[in-house]
Amino acid sequence: MSAPLARAAVALAAFAAALAFAQAPPAGTLPAEEWRAIRSIVLAQREALVAGDAARAFSHASDGIRVQFGDAETFMDMVDRSYRALVEARSADALEGAVIDGLVIQPLRLVMPDDTVLVALYTMERQRGGAWKIAGCVIAPSTLRAV
Repeated sequence: MSAPLARAAVALAAFAAALAFAQAPPAGTLPAEEWRAIRSIVLAQREALVAGDAARAFSHASDGIRVQFGDAETFMDMVDRSYRALVEARSADALEGAVIDGLVIQPLRLVMPDDTVLVALYTMERQRGGAWKIAGCVIAPSTLRAV
């Protein structure tokens, strides 16, 4: 694993641990309007995934993700295999984001049909032109249960 990926994995694990203790992280160094834009992108992609709209879901992916998967159908196949919880969750709520070691992380709480709670940790990336896009996602378990 490369050093940046290892650092990202450690940062995401630390962030997941903080969420497990229900401690909301600070919003980091980004202004509120940036966090609103980031949350909007994450929620719009999930909405597209739930609707089965591969093209719209893929449009929210960073340049790097778009190069990695090539087209919307391949991207959606990967989501179906590895990120099914994003589609199957009965509800999803954006939590407070954080900047950790320079990475912009936007968590999304997923409540599953059986009331288990997962947290999707999105790594966000500003693209050329200033738009925020999704550069990665890790789904972590939570110790919380929905009531």
